Amino acid sequence: MAHHKSAKKRIRSNDRKRLTNKIVKSKVKTIVKKTLAETDKETVEKLYKEAVSILDKTSAKGIMKKNTVSRRKARLTRHLNNLTTTKE
Repeated sequence: MAHHKSAKKRIRSNDRKRLTNKIVKSKVKTIVKKTLAETDKETVEKLYKEAVSILDKTSAKGIMKKNTVSRRKARLTRHLNNLTTTKE
């Protein structure tokens, strides 16, 4: 257990940040799963824009690493492109 006032404050702030990061990561996982599960082109495009926006925000805030975000965006893009080529 921390003895200094600053160490106690750091524990409290780390707990707040941990919960915020957990919420954001959960939101990312949910939107990515929804997007990959969908097969309708228009719906996927709408979900894709939302997912990319959320992913970019998490990268900018330092919640997720840049390469992880890039990999997930590539996976979503590949899914969207496969839908457009098979539906035509």
